[in-house]
Amino acid sequence: MSDIIYKDESYRLIGVCMDVHKLLGNGLSEIVYKDALEYEFTTNKIPFKREKEYIVRYKDIILKHNFFADFVVFDSIILEIKACKSLTEEFSKQTLNYLAITRLKLGLIINFGERSLTYKRIVL
Repeated sequence: MSDIIYKDESYRLIGVCMDVHKLLGNGLSEIVYKDALEYEFTTNKIPFKREKEYIVRYKDIILKHNFFADFVVFDSIILEIKACKSLTEEFSKQTLNYLAITRLKLGLIINFGERSLTYKRIVL
């Protein structure tokens, strides 16, 4: 059995997300959950960058449009925030692409839109 990448960090992040979901519930927009997470990360001294911008290379050029990760936490985990009925394969593919572009190894997709918090780990 292989080790779980960033196990302690993931556990801590998911715990913070569960706290936010417990207090705010589901049904709010993504931006509200992001604001609450920013507060929690700061309060809990979790290093993060919100809306971190990444350039996208294509062949020998840099494309005009970049992408913005919702959060990069611990300088090693992409945290994508959703507030929808359920997580879809589209979100997994998107996060996998983000990992390829950033060369990070772990993405967490967190969904605040369901009655209970749901999440998915994406490993590159």
